[in-house]
Amino acid sequence: MIKVTIDNIPVEVEDGTTILQAARKIGGRVVPPAMCYYSRLPGTGGKCRTCLVKVVQSSAKDPRPLPKLVASCSTPVLDGMVVENNLSEEVIKARKGIVEFLLINHPLDCPVCDQAGECDLQDLSYSFGFEGTRFEEKKREFPEIDIGPYIKLHMNRCILCYRCVYAVDQLTENRVHGVLYRSDVSEISTFINNSIENDFSGNVIDVCPVGALTDRTFRFKSRVWYLKPMDAHRLCSKCLGKVTAWMFGNEIYRITGRKDQYGEIESFICNECRFEKKNIHEWVIEGPRKIKRQSVISANHYETLEKPSIIEPIKGAMNKPGKAEN
Repeated sequence: MIKVTIDNIPVEVEDGTTILQAARKIGGRVVPPAMCYYSRLPGTGGKCRTCLVKVVQSSAKDPRPLPKLVASCSTPVLDGMVVENNLSEEVIKARKGIVEFLLINHPLDCPVCDQAGECDLQDLSYSFGFEGTRFEEKKREFPEIDIGPYIKLHMNRCILCYRCVYAVDQLTENRVHGVLYRSDVSEISTFINNSIENDFSGNVIDVCPVGALTDRTFRFKSRVWYLKPMDAHRLCSKCLGKVTAWMFGNEIYRITGRKDQYGEIESFICNECRFEKKNIHEWVIEGPRKIKRQSVISANHYETLEKPSIIEPIKGAMNKPGKAEN
């Protein structure tokens, strides 16, 4: 085991562990933010630079600091390494600059964006963003396009984190979309207007940290803080069938994968579960999904729902046809 210290908190990890993974083992405010890294998608990371940290001691054998900030998602730890995240003013200043760059072309359309309320970029800009902007040039603009029967692409909001490319590349047999062109005209798109229609394509919506890829079946239907995210499951031949059902009353508005505390999907789900199963009688509702208290979604205190009046009638609906009892 290797011993590393992050923000004055020691932790022991296995050889080959990255600084970000070591910080996640500690948890809390020690964990650097990450917009492109996704632990369940090998190869991700190293794109957004929001996870930069300062290594003040390389190792026990070499106590010298590294000359520059490093990306914690791709830098392995060494025995005796000492890292600063929140304790370093240099890191905080750099992170603010990175957020400013991410917002250069990002439109201020949070009031009409379906990602509002669960957007990583919103959280990041709240913590490290500036009140104003120094950017005076024209923002790049792209038309909204449908890249499949269920997915809407808003390229104006994209931060080129590459998560969706890795997701489709690793979860499906044929990838028909990717990054086109170079430099400031780079964009995520399909070549010659291909359509993404494979069974697991909907997972690009869940892995997207902003509102660039949205669910066409849920588009403009409701704000997430008006809905109650409930753990649900069903028997499915394509995936595990364990999802989060976003409900208003006894009506399901949308289905997503279950996310952990870092916003990463616990298990990827198929398009049939995500888009085609919106009838409450097709699911077993387990109970309220635990949402971190910092989230605006938790403002309606849905976790206090009484089990007999909400959960049991819906479970009973799986055993007999017709409308669930009130």
